Formats: sequence, C-alpha cells, structure tokens
Amino acid sequence: MSNPYLPTRFEMTGIDALKQLEATPWSDYPLPSSTFALLQDAAKHFGDQVALRFLAQGNVEEEAQTFSFEDLRGKVTQTANALHHLGVTPNDTVSMLLPNLPQTVFTIWGSEAAGIANPINPLLETEHIAALLKETDCSVLVTLAPLPGNDLWLKAQALIEAVPSLHTLITVDMVPILPAEAQAAVRSQRPDYLQPVQRGDGSEVHVLDFDSLIASQNSSSLDSGREITSDDIASYFHTGGTTGTPKLAPHTHANEVACAFQVNTSLHIETGNITLIGLPMFHVNAVFSSLAAWIGGAGILLGTPQGYRTPQLMENFWALVEKYQVTSFSAVPTILTGLLNFPTEGHDLSSLKYAICGAAPLATELAHQFERKTGLTLFEGYGQTEGTCVSTVTPRFSKHRIGSVGCRLPYMGLRIVEVDEKTGKYLRDCDVNETGCVAISGPNVFSGYKQPEHNQGQWVEDGWFNTGDLGRLDEDGFLWLTGRSKDVIIRGGHNIDPQMIEEAFFKHEAVADVAAIGKPDTRVGELPVAYIQLKPGSSATEDELLAFGQEHIHERAAVPKEIYVIGHLPTTAVGKVFKPDLRNDIVAKLVRQELANLAIGDFELNVEVDKKFGQSVTVTLPTDEKTESVKHALGLYAFKTTVIS
Repeated sequence: MSNPYLPTRFEMTGIDALKQLEATPWSDYPLPSSTFALLQDAAKHFGDQVALRFLAQGNVEEEAQTFSFEDLRGKVTQTANALHHLGVTPNDTVSMLLPNLPQTVFTIWGSEAAGIANPINPLLETEHIAALLKETDCSVLVTLAPLPGNDLWLKAQALIEAVPSLHTLITVDMVPILPAEAQAAVRSQRPDYLQPVQRGDGSEVHVLDFDSLIASQNSSSLDSGREITSDDIASYFHTGGTTGTPKLAPHTHANEVACAFQVNTSLHIETGNITLIGLPMFHVNAVFSSLAAWIGGAGILLGTPQGYRTPQLMENFWALVEKYQVTSFSAVPTILTGLLNFPTEGHDLSSLKYAICGAAPLATELAHQFERKTGLTLFEGYGQTEGTCVSTVTPRFSKHRIGSVGCRLPYMGLRIVEVDEKTGKYLRDCDVNETGCVAISGPNVFSGYKQPEHNQGQWVEDGWFNTGDLGRLDEDGFLWLTGRSKDVIIRGGHNIDPQMIEEAFFKHEAVADVAAIGKPDTRVGELPVAYIQLKPGSSATEDELLAFGQEHIHERAAVPKEIYVIGHLPTTAVGKVFKPDLRNDIVAKLVRQELANLAIGDFELNVEVDKKFGQSVTVTLPTDEKTESVKHALGLYAFKTTVIS
C-alpha cells in the first residue's frame, strides 16, 4: 500500500519530467504537517513491514535488531513523552552526542515531536559543543554511558559545568551490544554513573538511562497533546567542519517533510526497498535518507555504531548487500575508494539499483573505476544543510552523466547567478553553461541561520540562498559544479579548479585518494600542490607522481609544484577530505622553510584556521635578534602572522 500524498510514479527523464510533475501545484499534495505525523502515517500504511534494521558488529552472521514501522512509531512516541515529562516544551532544545544506534534514531524524531532536535558531531572539541548548547539554550543532552575507548562521557561531564541551561543527561548504554566476553569486563570497571551530578554552583544535573526511561512511557500518542505545525522548528543542524564554532541551520517540519518527499520522488524509492545507512546520523545525509525511505514504505539498514568507519562493515559490505537485499546506499568519494579494495565477485548484487555519491566532488575516473568493478549505476547528488539535505540528484531513470550532480529536486528553484563580490547582491542570471554562483530556493530551503550575524551576504535575493558553490547549468538543466569559491586555487589571478588536478591523479593506478590545495606564494598568490594517499600495497615516488601530473594535467598553470605522499588524508566524521588540515600543513612547511633560509633553527610554531585570513601563524623565537627579519619574510604572505620573542 502506498502513501496517498506521493505523486503518480513515472520514469523521471530530466528537466522535462520535473516540469510535468510540477504541473500539480505544491499545495495540492496533502503532505503531513510534521515529521511525527509522517511516521504516524507510515505506521498506518506499512505497519508490520520492516522500517529499521541495526547491525552492531557489521558481520554477516550476526542477527540484526529489527523494528517495524509500528515499532518505530511507538519508540519515537515513547521518547517524545519521556522528554515531555522531563519538562521539554516545543521551544526547548534536546541535543545529541551519539554514534549510529537505534536509540539515536528514536532520539532525533522523538526530540522533534517534543521540542527541537540538535544532533551534534561527537568529534567537535568540547568548547565548540558547549558553544552550540549555549546558543540553543539546551536543557537535555542524550549521549553515551561510560565506555572504554570513548570520550563522550568525559565530554558530557565538562558540558555539565559549562552549560547552565542543561538540567538532564540521558545516557545510552552500549554494553548490551558489545561482544559477550567484553560486557562483564566493562560493567565491572565503570562507576555507578546514574547519580545526579553536582555543579560548582550547587545545582544538580540528573543522569538517566535511555532504555529504562522510555520503557514505561505511553507509546500510543503524545502526552503533551501537542499539535505540531509545519512552521514549527524541528531541528538545529550545525554546519562546518571540526574547527571554529559551527553555524546553526534551523529546519522547520515543513522543510524536512518536503525534503523527504522530493528525494523519494526523484529517486523513485519504493515500498520494500532497503537503504543502507553508513554515514553518521548527526549529519543531514543519513537523517534525511532515512526519512525519504520511510515516507514511501522503504526500510533502512543501519550499519554499526561507527558506520563506514567500522572495518567489518567495509570488509563485509557486498555480502551484507546480498543478505539484506539492499537497494541503495549513499557514500562520499573516500568510501567508494575504500570499497574498491573489496571484491564483489561471488556476491549476488542484483537487488542493488544504484549508489549515490555526494558531499564532495567525485572524480570522473573514480566513478568509472567503481562502475566497472561493481556493475552499479553511480548517481551523484549535491546539497547542503541549509537546503535540509539535497538540492540536486541524478534522476533515477535519466541518461547518466558522470561529472554532473544531476537535476534540481522537484519544486526547487536553482539558478546560476553573478553576484557583487563585496556585497554578495544579485547582479544578473548567468547564461546556459556559464559559470557563476549556485543559488537555491524552495520548500526545503531554510530561512536563515540561527545566529543573525551569519546571514549577512548569504541571500542574493529574497528567498534565494547563495550556496557559496560555483557551477553551471547545461541546456538540459543538469548542474555541473566547477568549484567552491573558498577552494579555488588563485594563481596570479588565474582561477584553478582543484578537482581538475584531482581527476588527473585518480588515473594513476597507485593513487587511492588525492587532495589539491593552494600553497601561499609571494609572487603569484598561490601555487597548486597535491597530497596523495596510495592504494594498499602500491608504491609511487613523489617524483614519479610529479611527472605523471605534468603529463596528464593539460592546463599548465594547474600542474602541482609539489607532491606529498601521506599515509591517510585527513577526513571529517562524514568521510570528506578535510582540506583545512592540509592547508595548515602546507603553511607550516612553508614557514619552516622560510625560517631555515634565515638560519633560525630553534623556534616554536603553531598554525591554525583563521576565519578571515585562512590560516593564522604564531612563531615563538628564543630571542628577539631576528624578530624583524621573520616578520618581514612572513609578512609577504596573505596569512596572519604573529611573532613572539
């Protein structure tokens, strides 16, 4: 049985199909008013069908924990009721620091039914997490109980003292899903943590067990009697990497339901399909891939607490696809690179219809390698937290165009515009195939950051958000990203797309992953350099790779001047290559060379990200003898320099 608010299915073939679909006004779709109503509808229509399976270890032989649509609705309702009885109101924030667990799923949607959900990247520094909790006036935090090898409990203790609004800590105990031999050892070593924590000011924070808390709650309806409206804030998702306090993007319930509808429609997700989730659930991709599946009666397979970071999940990936008849999965380029190391031979992958790659540019050669090895069709998607999750995706039945990130979602606006470099204001729409700034609008696009200062210059016109990405629209409405304004390497006024460099090196048989960045240069501003990770068991010298680049990169200005072979490229928790770390590294290398040229051998160096200058360099010298020489040498670069003696 299908949901009545999904459109009549037909084979999407591109922009013409979108126009056909959009002949029906958006307001004519009787979409649920909230994510909670969506889950209620799904339970009514799909009842006993499987909504969620969870694998604790990522092994083929383990038995998955399984929840039907009715189970899911009940657990989410119980979670919402528990939060309500803890004093959470519709305007209160429930923050979450958790790996991928069933309780994570219940927390996200239960928080949205009781108040406002705030999933947070557990890898953020404690001070940044505290800043987010204070910005949202967080009252309840859901995190892990003490667990050896995991620092979330320690972070939570620090947050109790740092966040005055926090009054309750709800803990999820992972011991029951550990291997049997480890469970007793962990229980015997950890303290009795379910005790109130006394703050320095004398106030208390209550510590509760998640499973015990929700077990006794009403599962049939919301005790609060809340009528959630489509304009109510459902969540605060933070944007950005692992440095600096991230921005908060508020999503309304209408934004999130719209995103689920749009993605489901574009990808033709059907009842009984299975979406494998391996990306972290503090990130919009995993969260709204789940909601897009559920709105159409498809289930999800949640692959281990650490997702793709679990070696067993990667090693057993193709066998798990076969066992659970997985239909689709989302990944980032680094995950696809990793999966290439595991053979598909001997596995029946006939259930797998497509895979989606997003969150970072996909090299054409990597896409070809992956498709040749797996026989899969690899779709590309593009989006941002500000657009709830997705803005464009390769339509399910369109002609495949590797390198394009697909067409806009149904009922979305997508424009390529020229903006004033100083004010960010709209100047004109770009022509077909002309590069400009990518701007989006539509029912899934947020209304602005929670922190007002971040909204300056972000809107090219009313309702049109400037993504900060550069791209072009072809004659068929397919979007081709040409770079991100902050990632573009500018050499003597010449803009170089780092993806062009990365594409070339992916053709080398020994290269597993590559990241191109700009190295500061006093003469031309920036010079391209590349950091390269080799495939296991492969070898290639930096000189060999430099020669390869000279041969295969046809734009002379883009040929890297230096190559650095490293064991592993730094990545975010989502798996994207984290270029700020590489920029810090290249600046540190440059500074050390400049100081060596000045015959300075004894110094301390610190390089970190600076929002305005890109990098901030602090050099501490033992004496002031060469302070002025160092200031002069480093002052020729665009990064911020402080010299201490």
